[in-house]
Amino acid sequence: MAGSRHSTIQRNSEPFPPPPPSPDYNYAGPQDVGCDICIGKKHKAVKTCLMCLASYCEKHLKPHFESATFKRHKLVDEIGHLDRQICPQHQKGLELFCRTDQMCICVLCTVKEHKGHDMVSAEQERAEEQQRLGSTQAEIQEKIHDRLKQMEELKQAVDALKNSAQRALHECEKMFGDMMRSIERMQQEMAKLISSNKRAALNNAEGHMERLTHEIADLRRRDSEITQLSRTEDHIHFIQSYHMLIAQTDAEELPTVSVNPYFTFGPVTKAVSEMKQHLNEFSNDELVKVATAVNKMTFCQLDESKKRRSIKSDEAAVYKSVPVKEPQYREDFLKYACQLTLDPNTAYRQLYLSRGNRKAALKRDPQSYGDNSARFDSLPQVLCKEPLSGGAYYWEVDWSGEGAAIGVTYKGIKRTGYGDTCRIGYNRKSWSLFCSDSSYSARHSKDQIELNAAYCSRIGVFLDHAGGTLSFYTVGETMSLLHRFKASFSEAVYPGFWVWYESAITLNQL
Repeated sequence: MAGSRHSTIQRNSEPFPPPPPSPDYNYAGPQDVGCDICIGKKHKAVKTCLMCLASYCEKHLKPHFESATFKRHKLVDEIGHLDRQICPQHQKGLELFCRTDQMCICVLCTVKEHKGHDMVSAEQERAEEQQRLGSTQAEIQEKIHDRLKQMEELKQAVDALKNSAQRALHECEKMFGDMMRSIERMQQEMAKLISSNKRAALNNAEGHMERLTHEIADLRRRDSEITQLSRTEDHIHFIQSYHMLIAQTDAEELPTVSVNPYFTFGPVTKAVSEMKQHLNEFSNDELVKVATAVNKMTFCQLDESKKRRSIKSDEAAVYKSVPVKEPQYREDFLKYACQLTLDPNTAYRQLYLSRGNRKAALKRDPQSYGDNSARFDSLPQVLCKEPLSGGAYYWEVDWSGEGAAIGVTYKGIKRTGYGDTCRIGYNRKSWSLFCSDSSYSARHSKDQIELNAAYCSRIGVFLDHAGGTLSFYTVGETMSLLHRFKASFSEAVYPGFWVWYESAITLNQL
């Protein structure tokens, strides 16, 4: 059977000596190459003949060592999928390599399909590719070495990061402990101040009360003497005693004790409350600064320039948000119109929202909103659901009543309390335009600008997030610019509103 096949496949192989006989044959498992000669349950193949294109177990391999017919056959370690060694068109062994078509071929393929092509033996192509493979392997090994080096550097950096974080935690804990002890000392000093002033005031009051008690007793005694004197029938005794009592009364003037009805320790409480508010604002601002600085720090990153596929610079421009030229006419603004809805989860409990969540009005009675950490609990404010980022947006707001503020804010604006950190436009996280029937004012953080403009119940807002501008317009027959903020927006912003009593705002459907 093996002698009937005359085709050969050249391999970088050498004849092998016969394996030592084994009295016990192993059967081939699912992952093993089975003997092509065994009938029934196949034994595990130990060698493959590249001339016969067959694999043999120890028993059926013996003729290759005992018969001269098989002396020139090439034996290699067992190979699976021998069908890959045969030309699918001519059923001959693959012996040659066509460089023109980059494929292995048999001898018959050279006659027609690959006639005139650049062809070499499989052995020659293997030898040349073996050299290139060596270079590739060296490159891979160099990359492995480089990756191992990077891995070691990253491990060291991770260890250093952990140690640095632990030190920072320890130092911050110590410093915050010092600050808390300092605040506790301030509390103790304030308690001593209140107690000492209380004690001094009480001692003063008790002294006055004791003196008043004595004076009242003396006056009551005199009153009793006058009563007795008025009842006496001895005229001489009456006259003598009367003049003595009158002289004593006229000679003595009792001092008046004046009490301040408004004396309280309220100013102390107010001062401490203001100190608390300033401390909260300062700590929040400083925390934002620290968080911003830390977030800008990069621990490790992938060098995007080394990726196999890169985006061309002109393609990359498509993905960047670029500033837009601000329109002049309303029809041009409307090209950037966005549809907004009010978020009930952020609405102050006394703000009534319309069914479509496009109108908000401040009422006396609280609404039946559920508990939500995003809700403003003390200020009549509400935000929109939609975050705006990276592009240009335009929306219009109708307002009515005593007054309202229209603006935008980062998501992180504080929701609890009355302080400036919660009010839209009164902190670094928000910008606003305040509208009333007599004036307008633009505000961001501590900066407030009074605006001189005629009353208008419709305000247009144009946001160029990428360009860093937020503009407010009065909308009527013409568009009139009220104010333009310049800012570097670091994250998405949310349209937001402050609404006063008997006032309302409505988002227009554009």
